Amino acid sequence: MARIPYAEENQNEDVAALAAQIRKERGKLHNLYRMLLNSPPVARGWLNLLTAVRQQCKLAGRYREISILRVAIINGAEYEYGSHIPFALKEGVTQQKIDALRDWQKSNAFDAAERAVLGYTDSMTKEIRVPDNVFDALRPHFDARELTELTATIAAYNLVSRFLEAVQIDHDT
Repeated sequence: MARIPYAEENQNEDVAALAAQIRKERGKLHNLYRMLLNSPPVARGWLNLLTAVRQQCKLAGRYREISILRVAIINGAEYEYGSHIPFALKEGVTQQKIDALRDWQKSNAFDAAERAVLGYTDSMTKEIRVPDNVFDALRPHFDARELTELTATIAAYNLVSRFLEAVQIDHDT
């Protein structure tokens, strides 16, 4: 059970309009957004950031999704993990790769670019400061924009998982 009550979406015009926008962009009002609506400015900023990361970036979706799934695994964020499996599959990540993410270092399922992404994800999520060799492994595969977008994706989904877990948001039904 969530530690903070979910917002009532019809409590005022501002919240109702924002809830309608979220439904339009996300297909439904997920529990994460129901919680965020407790603070309309935070909900609006969150929506804008995550829309940019997930829908407006040049970074290939398969890299985005394996990094999001890996963040969720590391942080124990089952809500986030379960929510992103369908997106990963849609972006061409195989079920074999999804299954191998928990112990990716021992798997042969990932190519050099994917391994660089996963190493970077692990480093950013677990250690914060990224060693040069971990970052340098990305350089042959990604340009400056993609590196910026990958970094923002990993950072954003660490935000998501930490928020989900701190307030114990219930899985959507």
